[in-house]
Amino acid sequence: MPAYVDSIRKGVATIMISYSSWNGKKMHTNYDLITGYLKNELNFKGFVISDSEGLDRITTPPRANYTYSVEAAINAGIDMVGELMVPYTYLEFINELTSLVSKGAVSMSRIDDAVKRILRVKFIMGLFEQPLSDRRIVKHLGSQEHRRIAREAVRKSLVLLKNGKDVSKPLLPLPKNARRVLVAGSHADGIGRQCGGWTMDWQGQSGILSGVRDAVDQETEFVYIENPEKAVVASSNFSFAIVVVGEEPYSEYEGDSTISNACGVVECVVVVVSGRPIVMEPFVDEMDALVAAWLPGSEGGGVADVLFGDHGFSGKLPRTWFRRVEQLPMNKGDAHYDPLFGFGFGLTTMSSDGVGVAAE
Repeated sequence: MPAYVDSIRKGVATIMISYSSWNGKKMHTNYDLITGYLKNELNFKGFVISDSEGLDRITTPPRANYTYSVEAAINAGIDMVGELMVPYTYLEFINELTSLVSKGAVSMSRIDDAVKRILRVKFIMGLFEQPLSDRRIVKHLGSQEHRRIAREAVRKSLVLLKNGKDVSKPLLPLPKNARRVLVAGSHADGIGRQCGGWTMDWQGQSGILSGVRDAVDQETEFVYIENPEKAVVASSNFSFAIVVVGEEPYSEYEGDSTISNACGVVECVVVVVSGRPIVMEPFVDEMDALVAAWLPGSEGGGVADVLFGDHGFSGKLPRTWFRRVEQLPMNKGDAHYDPLFGFGFGLTTMSSDGVGVAAE
């Protein structure tokens, strides 16, 4: 709670209600938490918005009683149900709410409160005087200075989970002057996957693949195959492989044969692109090194910076990395705490020029 309470004190203007339930009560209908705690006790002055089709999910099955869902959500304290949050049935929502107000099931004072909150935020933001963004700052979008900071953030957030099948023989950092290098995996050359959900490609932003290509020597033969066959890897005399895998934005990752095809044949480092820990235990023994890259965004070159030793690994896990889904929920201090990698874990390396953290 502290981070949320602090953000409200500092003036956060909008809060979205989650799909989840609290003690069996759907959050979209939880008057005690939305109005009683958030608005009254914490004195939140902004407005509360529903999640996409969140009203539909109040009942099981969804939309079993839509009239009830609209009434319960609005009376609980939800102020805005935008078109994006009711993407297909917004006319039905408008008609239902209008009817509920005319019948007195939703009071005009509740509607007035919602409108007042929404208008307050718009006035504070100056939207009525200046409805469009300030175009004078467009020149800063994607600027080199911003990209430099983003690339630094990528480097510092990477977490090295494994470095060598034998701890006395670490694989990382990788040599830039290798004879032949393989880069494989579905996430090596996909800027959308590296950014995660709610993002889009924009003017050819660089990713992990181009970062690796730029990092190695000009004499190094660079090969990219998204999903190579094991026989191809075995017969190609690669010095090592960099396998970049992960999950699709906002969906559970269902497995990738690329790890076994490459790591079972040649020394490899696996880079996992994901917004959260995912099941990796079945593959860890096959890997020579494992890196959690999270969602590096447009500056995937920051991954190559650390893989090849221009900078050292220093990141630590901000949450426990579980072994199996059946273990969840699992937190440090639990009696059954048995993680694949514990909270705060992260190996470290030196940069190629000796600057940075010592190897662990």
